[in-house]
Amino acid sequence: MPITPQDASREARRICQAAPIVPVLVVHDADHAVPLAQALIAGGLPALEVTLRTPSALDVIARMAQVPGGMVGAGTLLTPDDVKAAKAAGATFGVSPGATDTLLAACEAEGLPLLPGAATASEAMRLLERGYDMLKFFPAEAAGGARALGSLASPLSRITFCPTGGVNPGNANDYLSLPNVICAGGSWVAPSDALISGDWARIEDLARDASKLGR
Repeated sequence: MPITPQDASREARRICQAAPIVPVLVVHDADHAVPLAQALIAGGLPALEVTLRTPSALDVIARMAQVPGGMVGAGTLLTPDDVKAAKAAGATFGVSPGATDTLLAACEAEGLPLLPGAATASEAMRLLERGYDMLKFFPAEAAGGARALGSLASPLSRITFCPTGGVNPGNANDYLSLPNVICAGGSWVAPSDALISGDWARIEDLARDASKLGR
């Protein structure tokens, strides 16, 4: 069923409130999907963003969607075809690096809650005008980092963010301490070497540490 921008942001905010970090996942081997999701969820990070950057991404989403306790979303949504494919694979939310009217309309028509990206006050204001008030701040570090995002808190007090892009254990709390930040996106909780070696215990430990950030 179609979704309004207001309901999309409401659902995106609910998902973002599940944990301080949303893992940003680039998965090349679909056989890693289930144990990876299980490790991250067991570590306290239930909201999972699988980026559409690999040929296996849609299969990964489909497999992760079957893992109990998780909320699987599709990242790097760029086109209406991406939206339809992600929804068909089982994604329950979407994330985009930016936002166009075409992409927003596609997500609304498919009923896929979207966390749309914005890097400037003007971009955020345009999204707010359409009804979106839960946004992704991207690329966070390149766009000015926590200091830049914090400066938007007062003039854009109706908007909350999930900063992504360059967020790591060393600066995550700088973002999470801001009044306009609900969570942050990070890829360090699923390092490529741990995926390749199948070190799910290490990933669970990284997730558990990340789940305690901001507290």
